[in-house]
Amino acid sequence: MAESVDEHINHGYTTDKAAYLRRLKRVEGQVRGIARMVEEDKYCIDILTQVAAVNKALHAVSLGLVEDHIAHCVVGAAHESEATGNPEIVAAKVKEATDAIGRLLR
Repeated sequence: MAESVDEHINHGYTTDKAAYLRRLKRVEGQVRGIARMVEEDKYCIDILTQVAAVNKALHAVSLGLVEDHIAHCVVGAAHESEATGNPEIVAAKVKEATDAIGRLLR
């Protein structure tokens, strides 16, 4: 089974999982609040202010996950690459991180 869907792998964010879940639940509530604002015909600038807050919160979660991925997954791949003599292991994880960062910047 692929690592991205394997439930038994210890990911870099595991130690901060509860904090990530709290942040994401808060974002979820903010998004529901924005929908309510639209339903209630609130002022567009007030809605945009809340959208910006959600974007900032998601950005913070994203940066934390990138940091955790590099510190755990990329560093782990570097150790594995060194132990096995296979440079492709770390190259694949670096490419994976670079691609994820690229998606975040779009």
